[in-house]
Amino acid sequence: MKLSPGGLILGVTLVLCGLGVLRYRPWDRSNASAIRDVIHEGVNEKAQRELTVGYLPVTCHLTCPVTDFASKTTRTNTNFNSRLFSDFPTVVSALESKQVQATFMIVPLAMKLREQGVPVKICYLGHRDGSEIVVAKNGRVRSLVDLKGKKVAIPSLYSNQNFVIHKLMADYGMQQKDITFIVLPPPDMPTSLAAGAIDGYFVGEPFCAKAELDGTGRVLYYARDIWPNFISCALVVHEDLIKHNPEVVRDLVRGIAASGKWAETHRAEAAKLASPYYRQNEKVLNYVLTADPHRVSYLNLTPTDEDLQQILDMGLQMGLLSKHIPMNELIDRSFVPQVIQTAPIDTKKIPEAHR
Repeated sequence: MKLSPGGLILGVTLVLCGLGVLRYRPWDRSNASAIRDVIHEGVNEKAQRELTVGYLPVTCHLTCPVTDFASKTTRTNTNFNSRLFSDFPTVVSALESKQVQATFMIVPLAMKLREQGVPVKICYLGHRDGSEIVVAKNGRVRSLVDLKGKKVAIPSLYSNQNFVIHKLMADYGMQQKDITFIVLPPPDMPTSLAAGAIDGYFVGEPFCAKAELDGTGRVLYYARDIWPNFISCALVVHEDLIKHNPEVVRDLVRGIAASGKWAETHRAEAAKLASPYYRQNEKVLNYVLTADPHRVSYLNLTPTDEDLQQILDMGLQMGLLSKHIPMNELIDRSFVPQVIQTAPIDTKKIPEAHR
């Protein structure tokens, strides 16, 4: 898979730094602290095992820190420790070297890894909708056609945002050369737009809301209006973990599902909980989760063949994917609980976030 020069440097650096932990076993309590971000430590005497799970500070990964918090404040079998990444090339390097064996990742990138022989499976989804095309607040862009000849940032070539904006371009009769696409880490997009380095970006929240609240950007299109029930990211698990520690995976998927159900009905509390994990102002997350309940959805997150086939077909059409992957090789729904309970989070235990 071709990465940008910056992504390649990050990947090489990560590999070099990771040489000393190649023997790391992610479910082993003795080594987990070496590669995790310690945000919250609670008392959970029942837990006999640990797993580190990767995520980026985007709302489609919100259930990762919620599950981290819940596992340490309730009597669960496994403590889940979240590890924050800033870009997807670094996530790929960590997953390929098995520094993490479970992570949230953009769906087309997971498909590309599977195509290249990396044994990963999609076990659950992050959320639905929650991505927007953002342009300068005081600019003249009123439709996608106005971005012709402009620079637009995306989180990865293998992102559903890239797929969907190309669908929109086709709807408007535009050619691929009409827009220059730049791959940027999501946290860099609002500042790049404000500085005039790019003319727009398409990414998951809360980096769209960040530009809105800063007064530098406005939403041009909601992903849900282009692709109803839009999917950006999924929980991706290495098959080695599935094979050797299926109960840990079962505990993880149960926790992620329960966290999503809790977040859907405790939006302000979820913003407060996630703020220190994301290293972001609670105000931004609260705006995303509470201003418009249709902006982000944490319901209906069991991956379906139809959902992923649609993404796969578009990747093949664009030439970014080259193999028809059977859905049973790509998806493992066996860990999704038949009945999804709400995560038993005591909101009084959520510490005050930085504002």
